[in-house]
Amino acid sequence: MKKPRKRLLVVTAAVAATLLVASCSYGSGDPSRSQASGGAQDGNVSFATTTPNWILPVSAPGKTQGENAMFTQLIYPALFSYKLDAKNEFNIDERHSVAKPPTVSDDSLTYTITLKDRTWSDGVKLTTRDMEFWWNIVTNNTDKWASYRKGQFPDNVKAFKIIDDKAFTITTTEKYNPAWFINNQLNRLVPMPAHAWSKTSDSDKPGEKDRTPAGAKAIFKYLSAASEDLQNYDTNKLWKTTLGPFQLGKYTPNGKAKLVASPSYDGEDKASISSFTMQPYTSDDAEFNILRSGSIDYGFIPPNSMTQQKYIEKQGYTVKPWYGWSITYMPFNFNNPKSGPIFAQKYIRQAMQHLIDQEGISKIIWNRTASPTCGPVPQQPGTAGSSKGCAYDYNPAKAEKLLKDHGWNVTKDGITTCQQAGEGEGQCGKGIKQGAKLSFTVISQSGFTSTTHMFAELKSSFSNVGINLEIREVPDSVAESQACKPNDTNCKWDLSFFGSQSSWYYPVYASGERLFQSGGPVNLGSYSDKKADELIDASMRSNDRAALKTYNDYLAEDLPVLWMPNSVNRVSAWKSNIQGIDPQDPMLYLYPQDWTIR
Repeated sequence: MKKPRKRLLVVTAAVAATLLVASCSYGSGDPSRSQASGGAQDGNVSFATTTPNWILPVSAPGKTQGENAMFTQLIYPALFSYKLDAKNEFNIDERHSVAKPPTVSDDSLTYTITLKDRTWSDGVKLTTRDMEFWWNIVTNNTDKWASYRKGQFPDNVKAFKIIDDKAFTITTTEKYNPAWFINNQLNRLVPMPAHAWSKTSDSDKPGEKDRTPAGAKAIFKYLSAASEDLQNYDTNKLWKTTLGPFQLGKYTPNGKAKLVASPSYDGEDKASISSFTMQPYTSDDAEFNILRSGSIDYGFIPPNSMTQQKYIEKQGYTVKPWYGWSITYMPFNFNNPKSGPIFAQKYIRQAMQHLIDQEGISKIIWNRTASPTCGPVPQQPGTAGSSKGCAYDYNPAKAEKLLKDHGWNVTKDGITTCQQAGEGEGQCGKGIKQGAKLSFTVISQSGFTSTTHMFAELKSSFSNVGINLEIREVPDSVAESQACKPNDTNCKWDLSFFGSQSSWYYPVYASGERLFQSGGPVNLGSYSDKKADELIDASMRSNDRAALKTYNDYLAEDLPVLWMPNSVNRVSAWKSNIQGIDPQDPMLYLYPQDWTIR
């Protein structure tokens, strides 16, 4: 959501991410603290992003934002890193991975994983005990893990078996497409230091408590509380034991997060720069003012400021779009007691999609830094994209006809109401009362000028058929629009947008079990469709690439969400004396350990 982006996961999430889950946004930081001078010459590189607020490498609900994945990955790297263009069979990025590429048994049920010879920052060797510790913590706390979905990892694992200090196996309950299982399930594995973290309090002595369910729950509660304690991030001894190329140096809640190169790091990708600072800004315009002054090393040009690209380049910056393996969308809240029955009518969703001029918005408001989203499987990163081939074009006349044909009194520049209640032909549909209004509140992201302008355009377009949109901007729209239980009277949101830098960044295999399958962990709108579930299942199990296309085509037409213009993650601008940034990772990970200063 990995925007939610989890991996945007969790989120992704979820990854995310899963990856996904989830969406990267520039959050609230004190602008007086944000005016840090560009320090690439002294070995520090400053990077414009939201302040991360979760350090534990087990994703938590509401914490699947992209900046958290970036932050955690540099300190506690996942077992595997991935590249879309990797030459090996499963797109494993071997240089950045903590383990060697997995081997798959002939029956495609057992995956053997061998750890590299690595050492924790305190001198203790990495072993399979650290993977067992992660396994125990996650499997006993799935109800608090943002990446969990019932029936999938770890429910789909029949056996987790330690072979020796370096090797372990995972055997699945049934046969899966190995590409899906390795890219979308094993991507969640993260070594955690059992020798330092297997305890239930600061004063407790680390041991083997994680080997009992009660102990694993108590440990996770303790670690989660520490991860919530932002004020003590840079002093807490827990976070001093690391495996990544960077360690946390200085952290200010809602301010800077400075990572310093780990002096004891023994991986292949040891950092060349001395430190990496994640620098927040109150808005994209505030960040751009600092970029113009040359006081940030790696920033971005907002879409509304693209006319100043040449000026930025003359200031000594390299400017390139950061394309993502991503889609952008706006969820309907199908569980909202009031608006949910309205959104359940497919013709309503179709009418609303026909009112979104994706091409025009991409070209004019996003200044050609966005392109239409046609469905759940993204176009290749860098593809220009158009609405040609999309299931729905921009067509207000079709939208108006759909509403009138289903019993609505269309009132242009007013509010359209249900005139013919009922479930028959020419009537509004099940659960929609006489006089029901097409008036909805949209929770959107604050701090993005182009997003604000886009919703002003959408509000105007929707008003042409009497659909009223009230736009409420908040700093974190993901956190304010979590999935609701059916008919929960406290569930107030109607529509949510968190796609100012794309909504969801996929792992390599762009399947939809986390986003659109019933009960998916990042299915914020609670979309549920039996056929969609079946097609998603097929894409997870079949080696036939057509299965993914069939899933895409069905959801593109069924509209589990509103498809929105997919912006590039950012139009990046970095000081030209910094080498190794390009190409930027389409799955939204950063590898500052690979950067050098010329």
